[in-house]
Amino acid sequence: MRIAPVLLAGALALAGCGKNDEQDSPSAAPVTPDVEMSAVAPTATMGEQVFKRCVACHTIDKGGANGIGPNLHGIVGRPVASHASFSYSGAMKAKGGVWDAAALDTYLEAPMKALPGTRMAFAGVIDPLDRKALILYLEEQSK
Repeated sequence: MRIAPVLLAGALALAGCGKNDEQDSPSAAPVTPDVEMSAVAPTATMGEQVFKRCVACHTIDKGGANGIGPNLHGIVGRPVASHASFSYSGAMKAKGGVWDAAALDTYLEAPMKALPGTRMAFAGVIDPLDRKALILYLEEQSK
């Protein structure tokens, strides 16, 4: 039981690590989520890093083979469920439409919620900046 106070003291000490003194300064403007989002501009290079989460199931190379999921080269602007030689779920086939930035953003946020019945068993890309960066990377691969 004596170890609990020591662990609590250690945790409190670590909580103070990395404290930014500028935050305590009266002249420092508070950072709001809106300011943070606009301060970092997502890039295709950042999206390439995010895409590393996808490589277990998807390929991106032009003319590349399908994996567990379809090859995603040229996905932006392509009709939904249209990659040759890939067997899509009934839900994906029924979705219709085109994979534009807005459709990808909605789907990638929470695939199983956005399209019940999809076989894409992936929780999603929660961070909107990561999703934007990923879509920029996918757009770059579509050229």
